[in-house]
Amino acid sequence: MDVTSLGFRTDLALLTASGSTVEDRGTHLVVRTPANPTYYWGNFILLAEPPVPGGEREVVGAFRTEFPEAGHVSIGIDHPDLTPESRAAFEAAGLVVDVASVLTASELRAPREVEAEVRPLQSESDWESRARLSVAIEERDDEESHLRFARGRNVQEQALIEAGRGTRFGVLVDDEVVSTAAVFTTEDGVARFQSVETHMGHRRKGLAAAAVHAAGRYALEHLGARTLVIVADDDGEAIGIYRRLGFADTERQLMLERRQGTRASLDG
Repeated sequence: MDVTSLGFRTDLALLTASGSTVEDRGTHLVVRTPANPTYYWGNFILLAEPPVPGGEREVVGAFRTEFPEAGHVSIGIDHPDLTPESRAAFEAAGLVVDVASVLTASELRAPREVEAEVRPLQSESDWESRARLSVAIEERDDEESHLRFARGRNVQEQALIEAGRGTRFGVLVDDEVVSTAAVFTTEDGVARFQSVETHMGHRRKGLAAAAVHAAGRYALEHLGARTLVIVADDDGEAIGIYRRLGFADTERQLMLERRQGTRASLDG
C-alpha cells in the first residue's frame, strides 16, 4: 500500500524509526507499538480508501480483531474525503471523526519574547517533567497507565534523538516543563513536529510559539530540513499559533478514534 498523505507518511516514518512495526495488508496497514500498547496513534490501522457504504462497522471490527486487548479504537484513512453517510455510520459505531490540517513551512517568523528558559530537554528530570505535563493536560481513566504511556513515548523519542534525527525543546518555569515541542527528520529535507503540549495554566503567554519556533529553527539550521510539517485540529488554539509562525495549510488528515475519557492536547 502506497501512503500518499504527507501527515500519515511522516507519522509512519517516525514510528518505524522508533521501533514500531507496520504490516501491509494491501487494502490497509496495521501499525503496532508493542512497547507502548496504550499509544493510540502507535497502535492503529490505516485504510487506503474509505470503506464501501455499510462497511464502517466491519472496519471497527477489523481493528478489534487486530488489537483485541486495546481499550481504544484508532483508524486512519489515507484520503480525507468521507461522505456524510459514512461519517454518520462511524459516529454511530462510537467513533469521533477528526479531519485535521497538515501545515508546512520552509521558514518561520519569530514569535514574541517570553520570560522563560527555552532549551532542548536533556536530563532524566527534564523528561520526567515532560511526562507529568502530558498527564496534566490529557486526562484518561487511569492516571498511572497514562504516566506509563508518557514515559514510553519519551523512550521512543530519546531513541530518535540518539539516532541524530532531531530533539525535543521545552519551555521551563521553576525547573518544570510547562510547554514543549519536538521535531524529527522523516525523509530527505522533511522534518515533522511531534506533540506540542502546553500546561493549561501557562497558555496564552506565547510559550507554545516559543517552543515550536526553537524546534523549527533547530531543524532548519542543524537537520538540513527544507520543509517543516505540523498537524493541528481546525477548531483548536494551536492552528492559529502555527499560522502566525508562518505555517500554511497543505492538506487534510482523516483520523477516527474512540478514546477513554481524554482531553486532547496540542498535537503536532
